[in-house]
Amino acid sequence: MFGGKGIYHQGIIVALDLFDEIMLKGDSETAPLLEAAGARRWSYEGKTGKPVAMPYWSVPEEAYDDPDEMAKWVRLAFEAAVRAEAKK
Repeated sequence: MFGGKGIYHQGIIVALDLFDEIMLKGDSETAPLLEAAGARRWSYEGKTGKPVAMPYWSVPEEAYDDPDEMAKWVRLAFEAAVRAEAKK
């Protein structure tokens, strides 16, 4: 589908393993937090040549060395995934 692997929790996709990087699910509630923490939003070039922003974000750098910080971001990704599922 997107050249990566989905990472699921309780049957809901919460992250992607994409190009050797973990990308966490985000939404309008978590995007400002992710951006403020220095995370990058995944986008690709669409057929029209314009970037297409996807609802996945890189893991903030400080989370790689801090299990509590990583748990916080993964929890937020799961909450974003639950909200996305509820909209379907």
